[in-house]
Amino acid sequence: MMKIGRNDPCPCGSGKKYKHCCLNRPVPARQQAREPATILTLLQGEIARLQQKAARHEAAFWEVGVFLLFSTAEGDAWFLEITESDAVQVACGGQAIELPIEGQDATIAINWSHTFKLAQRQLQLSSYTSDEVLTLPLAPSQQISAAIRRIKKRYDQALLNQVHMAGEQPAGPAPASGKAG
Repeated sequence: MMKIGRNDPCPCGSGKKYKHCCLNRPVPARQQAREPATILTLLQGEIARLQQKAARHEAAFWEVGVFLLFSTAEGDAWFLEITESDAVQVACGGQAIELPIEGQDATIAINWSHTFKLAQRQLQLSSYTSDEVLTLPLAPSQQISAAIRRIKKRYDQALLNQVHMAGEQPAGPAPASGKAG
């Protein structure tokens, strides 16, 4: 089990620092082990929370494990995974976009639609199904960059490599499977 630093983001997904969130909660609540179904439920809850913020046109950003979530004041929201730079849009113009997430044992399958990279201080997304490249000038690129550095520093590279399962990429949208942990 990894130690959570006082200034690290809280593992509950609140977006607050650990010291301002769950640090002072009773010990049993902090040490509760997450079962795979709980991880799936956590991600579904975080995506629903993100979609609610997008519906209210609130700009927000937070991280959950290796996942980054953000919404813009225009009501767009994206869900990013940093180990393979995968991305999928979960809200557009304040309207939620359904994201089927499936889970079984320690595996969670997400149908990623894009890959992402940061270039010239902007988030760029490349579609898996076309040559389309989107640049999102309103994305919190600086926060995304800092979160990626923080996550890569916090987790061992061997552990990060285990997030995605080995296998061939099918044609069309990439249904990348990942182990959540």
